[in-house]
Amino acid sequence: MTIPDIDAFEERAAIAEYDGGLTRSEAENLAARAQGFRDADAYWQWLADYVTTKKVP
Repeated sequence: MTIPDIDAFEERAAIAEYDGGLTRSEAENLAARAQGFRDADAYWQWLADYVTTKKVP
């Protein structure tokens, strides 16, 4: 897996929330799935693991 694109994640989530009427949680889950993650929790956990280990899981 490649390193997730945080800017794309934030932009997609913002658009889904404000233009799509989703809750922030729903919008973040949508944005995470667009990058191949099961949900936003998995997305943020992957990033946290990457930051602490400096290795792509």
